[in-house]
Amino acid sequence: MMEWLVAIFLLAGSTFVLLAAVGIVRLPDLATRMHASTKAGALGAMMIMAAVAVHYLDQPAVVTRAIAIVIFILITAPIAAHVIGRAGYFIGIPLWEGTIKDELRDRYDPETHALGSGLAPRQDDGNGPAPHRPDDPPRDH
Repeated sequence: MMEWLVAIFLLAGSTFVLLAAVGIVRLPDLATRMHASTKAGALGAMMIMAAVAVHYLDQPAVVTRAIAIVIFILITAPIAAHVIGRAGYFIGIPLWEGTIKDELRDRYDPETHALGSGLAPRQDDGNGPAPHRPDDPPRDH
């Protein structure tokens, strides 16, 4: 029975990894490729590690390592994809023509290569200087 469970995990995991590879080849831009590789690739790798854990169920050291690898993939894969996607956006890799929403377009200044705070400018209400926020530049007193 355990062999069937291992086989199912291995087949499902390898199918998801194959799906991630197809997504990387077929999808139109960096953001969607990163989405495919992160979601399907990470899920596939976690299923393969689940197969390893089930196969070596009688060896606690191997099971512990498999669980640690799954946790590591779960934590690092989305963060890495997010950082790579943002870096690609900021160096000017174009988005797909069919992209509907670009949340960074209004906040990113390509001349200074900086993001704005996303906050509306403050208005002077006549009660003295506006309170200082952590993202404001330093003031001379």
